[in-house]
Amino acid sequence: MYTEDDLSNAVREGVVPEATASAFRHYVEKNRSTSIADEEHFRLITGFNDIFVVIAAVLALAALWTLGNTAAPWLGGLFVLVAGWGMAEYFTRIRRMALPSIVFLGACLTGAFFGTLMSLMPVFSQEGPQAPLVAFIVAALVATAHWFRFQVPITLAAGIAAVIGVIMSLLAMTFAFSDTLLKGALFVSGLLVFALALKWDRSDLERQTRRSDVAFWLHLLAAPLLVHPIFSTLAQGDFSIGVTQALITIALYLVIGCVSLVIDRRALMVSALAYVIYVFSNVLNSFGIVDLGTAIIGLVIGTGLLLLSVFWHHVRAGLVNVLPQRLTLQLPPA
Repeated sequence: MYTEDDLSNAVREGVVPEATASAFRHYVEKNRSTSIADEEHFRLITGFNDIFVVIAAVLALAALWTLGNTAAPWLGGLFVLVAGWGMAEYFTRIRRMALPSIVFLGACLTGAFFGTLMSLMPVFSQEGPQAPLVAFIVAALVATAHWFRFQVPITLAAGIAAVIGVIMSLLAMTFAFSDTLLKGALFVSGLLVFALALKWDRSDLERQTRRSDVAFWLHLLAAPLLVHPIFSTLAQGDFSIGVTQALITIALYLVIGCVSLVIDRRALMVSALAYVIYVFSNVLNSFGIVDLGTAIIGLVIGTGLLLLSVFWHHVRAGLVNVLPQRLTLQLPPA
């Protein structure tokens, strides 16, 4: 299985002429009645061997974690970190396997974070933010080193998530815990990550290189950071969940949908789905439709999203065409 990134590398190294690669892309787009840029391709699995490697690696990592923890929590974390890094040296740097690379990154960060956290919790107060602060710092440092060594697309998003954890821990140490402060900090973090994701998107508008994969994972991180504070505040408002709240939810979801269409990323819409289903299920429950409420909402929303998927290109083209030209030049072609 070959990806757009592989094809672009082949063109850059002179294996395939640019004209041949472009003709092949046009053929695939015509044959599948779609645009390659609109499909949000990202490398995840290239064959069953990826799954085979992941199963074997998870068994080995779990065993190392258990064996190390019999002596000390930090030792179990260190075992997992070193083993995950060592396996990445072959399966990521040499074999370039996507799914195992993600798992090995997760192993490195999990070993670093939980090894540090579990070691420091007896030292600091278990409910205090000091131990999580140090653990997030260690995880962020490991993610930084992993990025410069392996350049796995998800690493940047994972490292930023660790940095956000550091910021939240510092806020908890500096100020008294406040739900409003937490939501505000998460929303601001989401805006910054979203802006960074758009910057990576602009560097590859045709979405033919690994930079598009990096942007995908950044959008996937930014989406819940932006959506959760808004919809959780709406669901916990002073007024009961009813028609008014449902209408506000529809309006917000339409705005989110338009943004997703314009930037050609579906992560925002997916992240908001759980909140939309929750609000409308409560509305139907208030009207006495208890047993079938979730099923009805699922049918309506699922059908609507399927129709949007079918007409995604046409709807997006209509939206993009009404935007100023200076803005459309920063977006994937419609």
